[in-house]
Formats: sequence, C-alpha cells, structure tokens
Amino acid sequence: MTTEAAEEITLIKAKLTESTDDGADGGPGTARESRGARRLARRRLGLGRPVPYGWALGPLLLLAVWAAGSATGLIDARNLSAPWTVVTTAGDLIENGRLQSNLATSAQRAALGLLFGVAAGLLLALVSGLSRIAEGVIDGPVQIKRAIPSLALIPLLILWFGIGESMKVITIALGVFVPVYIHTHNGLRTIDNRYVELAETVRLSRTAFLRHVVLPGALPGFLLGMRFAVTGAWLALVVVEQVNATSGIGYMMELARTYGQTDVIIVGLVVYGLLGLLSDALVRLVERRTLSWRRTLAG
Repeated sequence: MTTEAAEEITLIKAKLTESTDDGADGGPGTARESRGARRLARRRLGLGRPVPYGWALGPLLLLAVWAAGSATGLIDARNLSAPWTVVTTAGDLIENGRLQSNLATSAQRAALGLLFGVAAGLLLALVSGLSRIAEGVIDGPVQIKRAIPSLALIPLLILWFGIGESMKVITIALGVFVPVYIHTHNGLRTIDNRYVELAETVRLSRTAFLRHVVLPGALPGFLLGMRFAVTGAWLALVVVEQVNATSGIGYMMELARTYGQTDVIIVGLVVYGLLGLLSDALVRLVERRTLSWRRTLAG
C-alpha cells in the first residue's frame, strides 16, 4: 500500500469518527451526515452502479472513430469502406436474400458444433472431475489438445472427413469442448469440501449428491466456459467457412475478397461481431439469472 493511499484511508477514518461524535451530540442532521459519509466510503471501494447499456459504449465509440475517419478522408475507402457504404451494401444483400441464406447456413454450423462440443466437454468434465482414475485417463489428452490449436488440425480433419459439413462441424466442436471441460472441471474441484462432508452426514444418495452438490457447484465454472465456448465457435466458423465452402458468411467474404469488395467483407465481419456479442450477452444473462444468489463485486 502506498503512502498516499494510507494517508487517504486515515483521513476517511478520521472524518467518520468526527461525524459519529458530532451525530451523538448534534441530533438527527449530523447523524444523517455520518451515515452519508459511511456510505460514501463504502461506494468508493466498489464498482458503483451499473451504467445503462454500458456494453454498447465501446462499439459506439469505435463506430464514431470509423465514421469520423471516413468522413475526413483519413481512412481510404479502398482499404476500409465507410459505415454508410457498408449499411447500403448490407441492405442490398438483404434485399437479394444473400445475407439471410448465408447467415442461416453459418448459424446451423455454429449451433451443431456448439451442441456437440458442449456435450462432450461437460460429460468428460463430470467423469474426470468425479474420479481419480478417469482424470488420469482423460485430463492428459485434453491438456494436449488444449496446447494444439483446433485450426492446426484442419489439414488432418480434411484427410479424415473430407471438405464437407462434417469436417466443419467437428472443427467447431473441437474449439468448443476444451474451454467447457477446463472450466467445468475446475468448478468441480473447487467445491467446498464441507458440502461433501455434509452430504455424507445426511446420507445423500449418489444421485442426490450429484443433483444438489455437484451440479450447482460446477455451474459457475460451466457458464464461464460457455462464454469462451460461444466465442470459440464463431472464431472456428470464420476459418472453416473459407475452406472450400459453397455457402455461409465466410464463403461470402472469401468471394468478396476475390473481387475486391471490401464493403461486403466488412458486412461479414460486422455480422460475425454481432453474433459473438449477442451470444455472449445471452450467456451472461443466463449466468446472472441462475447465479443470482452470489454476492460479488459486480453486485
């Protein structure tokens, strides 16, 4: 702790003490001031009240910088199309149906990969987290896979599964299951041992132990893994859709690169960004609702 911080804390304590003494002698007004000083001290240590729509501040600032750079000519339109050009292009793509068709294909691939990856990661984490023998068998290969990027496996997956939909879905699933496994496994292993002892004391069955202790204890880790998983799904999708695909947002972007259509590429990037932002917000909403019992710094 720095000298300035120590002096500031000492000053706050002195003010609180003076306010308390004055409140004892000066009546209700000074008592209210004392309570206000204490509340002020507490607020300074926390994050404060949530900012309405705070999640949109960063994207809006980025959009403002982009628009200002395009309007003033600091950003060359040949390298990065202006926001209004991108909006016009998006309208044209929606009008002729290209954007909806490719978006539906991309969403289907991402959903299938996410489904299989989450199921595999959750199952392996539960088995490994509840058995020392299973952990010895499962955890090592998963850690090896963790060190190998899923995208580095694409050449091998193409040899095994070809260039069809199976390869794309499996690549996405491989990018998803590792964060789900890691965080769920960690959540299981950090369950307070007192809950286990209590379950043994009240003689809970194995099924009841899983339902009332294991699953609630692993839920925070699982939801954190889900946030990484949905991001990983879209990242993997960006790459696999540019590998001999005939549909999807990535295919649309790759085709636009061939013809030098930067506005179409930006539309694809914006779509990917919005999908990632919305899916992460959905997981965070579920996290807030299901873990509302927790008392954290964020409130």
